[in-house]
Amino acid sequence: MSLIRSGAIAGFAELVSRCGENPVALLAQVGLSSAQLRDPNNYIAYRQVAELLEISAEACQQPLFGLLLAQRQSSSVLGDIALGWSQQPTLQDAIDKASQQLYLHVRGLELHQNIEGEVMRFEFSFTLASALGIQQLIQLSYGHLCNFIDELVGVESRELQFYLHQSVAESDLKSLLPRYAARLVFNAANNGMSMPLRWATRKPRVDTASLEAHFRDYVSQLEKNYPDSIRDRIKSVIGQLLRSGDCSLARVAAVMGVQARVLQKRLAAQNSTYAQLLRETRQQIAQQYLAHNAMSITDLALNLGYAEVAVFSRHFKQWTGLSPRLWQQQYKVGGPNGVDVGA
Repeated sequence: MSLIRSGAIAGFAELVSRCGENPVALLAQVGLSSAQLRDPNNYIAYRQVAELLEISAEACQQPLFGLLLAQRQSSSVLGDIALGWSQQPTLQDAIDKASQQLYLHVRGLELHQNIEGEVMRFEFSFTLASALGIQQLIQLSYGHLCNFIDELVGVESRELQFYLHQSVAESDLKSLLPRYAARLVFNAANNGMSMPLRWATRKPRVDTASLEAHFRDYVSQLEKNYPDSIRDRIKSVIGQLLRSGDCSLARVAAVMGVQARVLQKRLAAQNSTYAQLLRETRQQIAQQYLAHNAMSITDLALNLGYAEVAVFSRHFKQWTGLSPRLWQQQYKVGGPNGVDVGA
């Protein structure tokens, strides 16, 4: 099954509501709920997202719904893995790293690159099919790539262009899509994106202020989603930070805007500890990936912050009584003992 982080459609409910439609009803039509979108690190079926975007575009009477959604987002929707990409020596290295690790954000999408003269071209390939089509998913995916490159370059340049095979009757694109209008080419032979080859050697721009603002907004959203549970808020932050390689108590506390000792006291008051929440979060994520066969066990161990697969396997057996491989054989989705792990 192809999966995607729910964070990819951040802002969906607000956009649909702004269009005068009911986001909860649209989510229900494809078998999703608002609760599944609370944590951006929850994984949901890629096909459901594709269908959700298509029915939303029709309900909102907006053929450019995917681009409208992407326009409201930043590269933070890719999760903390995008931070690692942005810290590469050059823009080319960042894009290469993104190509290699894109599966950590979405399983079912690949990014290809090729050089044509003084231009570097990008093209996505999708491994899923939907009876409703994937036109909006294509828009959203290229919008995400455009946002990512914009942020690394530090400017929204017209030299970064993307091409869509679809036609569009909308005449006032400048007011509808101010972020993309000047760079969009419709009725193209193929979907894709291009940037000047000379950009490849640029050092990526890391906007620390925007990063801090992202975490502030993230914590604020967590407080709305989990007003009565600091445990759930902490586990969500842990899930965000595991991939970054720095998921210490001090780091989590910093993201939440409190001192580590204060966080420890709050947890102690609920008869809990940071180590306990770290274990619970790792186990939940591990079972989610294993149930859906979303990545190799080696990659999963690294994704959970383990330096060695053997250590992860030993811990997992302590948690469940089974090795990761045996657990997967017994409980994978579609299997005889398939379980619901929130994906």
